[in-house]
Amino acid sequence: MSARKVQSFVGHESRWSGAIRCAIMARDDTRPSGVKHVETSDLRKAGLKITLPRLKILEILGTATPRHMSAEDIYKHLLESHEDIGLATVYRVLTQFEAAGLVTRHHFEGTTAVFELNEGEHHDHIVCLDCGKVEEFMDAGIEERQRTVAAKLQFEIKDHAMILYGRCKRVNCPSRDKDRR
Repeated sequence: MSARKVQSFVGHESRWSGAIRCAIMARDDTRPSGVKHVETSDLRKAGLKITLPRLKILEILGTATPRHMSAEDIYKHLLESHEDIGLATVYRVLTQFEAAGLVTRHHFEGTTAVFELNEGEHHDHIVCLDCGKVEEFMDAGIEERQRTVAAKLQFEIKDHAMILYGRCKRVNCPSRDKDRR
């Protein structure tokens, strides 16, 4: 699938509660396939009230491109939508979402913290050192090799994150130095 599909449904009970869903599907075949439904019940399970700022930020994280967004990027989207939600609120909500496991924070080299929805499936990242583009991938061979290495060293893997850094070979990379093209 070449573009992410997003469906939103606001329930009839009230403006803030009910069956609000963002169905988030993988953008392309390089990301893990599958659908993650972010529902108001996920907020409630995390002990969070259902508020307009939380719902708007979830919606932005579920629909925006690029998928990895800083708090400032989210704030800009809110401004463009004429939402009256401050930058401090965005930071506070993202911190709450991270503590609840709804989002994952990344600190890629040379960038500010970026956030992505936690869709429940493991994936790794490759980051361009010139333009900052982040690609996600999942490779079963790499995952198996990591388990083999851990077993050989008598470790049980509980979690891991792999980030590869390189230079994209896109001819039209807007951030690449002209002498490296």
